[in-house]
Amino acid sequence: MREYTTPLVADVPPSARLTDTVFDRAARDPSAVVLRRRHGGTTGTWQDVTAAEFAAEVLSFAKGLIAAGIVAGDRVALMSRTRYEWTVADYGIWAAGAVTVPIYETSSAEQVEWVLTDSGSRAVVVETTAHLATVAQALPRAPEVSRVWLIEGDAAGDGGAGGDLPDGLVAEVSALAGEGAGVSDEEAGRRRSEGAGTDTASIIYTSGTTGRPKGCVLTHANLLADVRNAVNGPLSKVFEIPGAATLLFLPLAHSFARVIQVGCIEAGIALGHTPDVRNLLPDLASFKPTFVLAVPRVFEKVYNGAEQQAAASPVKSRIFRAAAATAIAWSRASNGSPGSGPGPLLNAQHTLFDRLVYAKLRAALGGRVTHAVSGGAPLGERLGHFFHGAGVTVLEGYGLTETSAATTVNRPERVKIGTVGQPLPGASVRIADDGEILIHGPNVFMGYWRNEAATAEVLEDGWLRTGDIGELDDEGYLSVTGRKKELIVTAGGKNVAPAVLEDRIRAHYLVSQCLVVGDQRPYVACLITLDEEALALWQSRHPRQPGEGAEDVRHDPELLAEVQSAVDDANKAVSRAESVRRFRILGTDFTELNGYLTPSLKVRRNLVIKDFAADIDALYA
Repeated sequence: MREYTTPLVADVPPSARLTDTVFDRAARDPSAVVLRRRHGGTTGTWQDVTAAEFAAEVLSFAKGLIAAGIVAGDRVALMSRTRYEWTVADYGIWAAGAVTVPIYETSSAEQVEWVLTDSGSRAVVVETTAHLATVAQALPRAPEVSRVWLIEGDAAGDGGAGGDLPDGLVAEVSALAGEGAGVSDEEAGRRRSEGAGTDTASIIYTSGTTGRPKGCVLTHANLLADVRNAVNGPLSKVFEIPGAATLLFLPLAHSFARVIQVGCIEAGIALGHTPDVRNLLPDLASFKPTFVLAVPRVFEKVYNGAEQQAAASPVKSRIFRAAAATAIAWSRASNGSPGSGPGPLLNAQHTLFDRLVYAKLRAALGGRVTHAVSGGAPLGERLGHFFHGAGVTVLEGYGLTETSAATTVNRPERVKIGTVGQPLPGASVRIADDGEILIHGPNVFMGYWRNEAATAEVLEDGWLRTGDIGELDDEGYLSVTGRKKELIVTAGGKNVAPAVLEDRIRAHYLVSQCLVVGDQRPYVACLITLDEEALALWQSRHPRQPGEGAEDVRHDPELLAEVQSAVDDANKAVSRAESVRRFRILGTDFTELNGYLTPSLKVRRNLVIKDFAADIDALYA
């Protein structure tokens, strides 16, 4: 199939704004719980936030912005970890008629400077004094910024974090309520309701694996069309579960988490936030979500962590391996042709392992999770079947920042593991002659901010060129097989999509990142980095010198044999000509801090190839 369209189920009125639902629900059902926030630090309790309370905080924030001189269309940057105040600020900016410009909280001063200057932001909201210090370095070259508000900390006694910033430039977010006290509800209401759905709601800068980030212009209508058609369409069963709730831990600066935030507000789902993934498991246990949002790396670490815990005991290890094999077999049988299904013996084994293994895994996620939404990269069939068999159905989806995040997703009632699902209602997916995935629909962005040339490169007659390659099956389910620009052509003329191999190799518990190489080379090879936590567990079971890191053990024969098993498994998915012949373990991992990963955890392929050229050459020596 070359093109597939899913009929629209939720039409967005021309006047619709993202804040409408916030104030409509507060008037209609003021006591409804719409968010939960942590009080008392990481060990504190979760406190309900009602629709009326949330609307009041959003209105107060908006009034403060209006009093500070922010006018409709002004850009306000937001640099913070994922927390309750992020959502308040986001909706407060929209309620003031302004545009939110998210900045990753891990961004450098140079990256912050680019976003502030390119977007022409008038103000900045930062979370901590550390973020303030980063922003302060950028402000001398961002003259349009006239105000900075601090969520956490003392703006007056910031210990020099603000550098030599002018007096009065920095204030605490809590001061916004006082600043806006003179703005009437009527004036704020007019500001909120003025304009149309085609007005810009957010400019999200793509993290980019090469070059300067580009600002994706998303309108109120873009985001509303995306979430309303998801909530009322393929994800309705997830959002309609009694007591539905989710805990966000991915960065809200990324469009994936952002669209779930908007979806929860639209659907009235209890939304929580946790800024530190180190506290994720205890937070999940106390919050008890019904569904979670994660990228494939999170699912890999959950599986690998469970596998390694079991490895401490030979008996537990055998039980876990048998339970994993049973979950995968049960899921494959359950997803077979109509009328087929698991036989009596497989069902009995599945029931036994549910008590011994799967229930514990679900308990670690809070005990109520039935579904998870995954995006950002392919999950892989093995993990998809394992989690489905363990009682947590992972709904893989696909999209780009340019498509307001989501474009396709699997349905709870019809999951095709290994695909990213069918288009959302109102969206169309087309496969071009060269295999590129093209997208059309109300969720497709307006273009790149102040960059007509880049916009013209990706938009043609309303169709977005994604740069990804893929296939549609006879039911309109999409499979993404790689990136056009990342296709490797070996010296023998063989086209190789690296993603297939990289995803399989990364599934091994010892592997953190993998980058397949071989363009214009005689064969395919790869660079591999080690997971720090998994390496420590491996070392605990192998007598080694204490404190040895990846650089010390990367040539260890036993370690190389372990990683070779991951490469061998990946090679089963491809032909001999596409298989990885050699690999090299690096002494350092790819991270955001060293610049080899984007904030959305994509490898900056060109930078790695440049900086590790000697290691790549050694693979062909």
